[in-house]
Amino acid sequence: MPVADKKAEAPKKFTPYESAAGEEYMNEQQLEHFRQILLGWKQELMEEVDRTVRHLQEEANNYADPADRATQEEGFSLELRTRDRERKLLKKINETLEKIDEEDYGFCEACGVEIGIRRLEARPTATLCVDCKTLAELKEKQLGG
Repeated sequence: MPVADKKAEAPKKFTPYESAAGEEYMNEQQLEHFRQILLGWKQELMEEVDRTVRHLQEEANNYADPADRATQEEGFSLELRTRDRERKLLKKINETLEKIDEEDYGFCEACGVEIGIRRLEARPTATLCVDCKTLAELKEKQLGG
């Protein structure tokens, strides 16, 4: 299986956070929970980058057959596009870690409400609550972009 087939999804290897009754939203324990999720995700992405570099170096053959060469180049191109998306994701992860450090994490950038623990566990870099994200997607769809 080519390295590029793996999607850059949020890591699945974490224990869901269990809130205590009356616990303040985005307290130190919750912020640390998300910091660890993001750091783990970042580590996975960095390991993918290393694997891609090794794969490109090991598989770089100068095939005589143009069809074989084209197939290899297409595979490399796909891997590089995937790594570019992951590079952008790494930037978002770093920005999110900064928000955690500033204790400005977990609240919708549009309306200010709590995004919610489960939504953030599913998408730790989320900046909008479900309602605002839905509205943004509807507007984008209407504007055709």
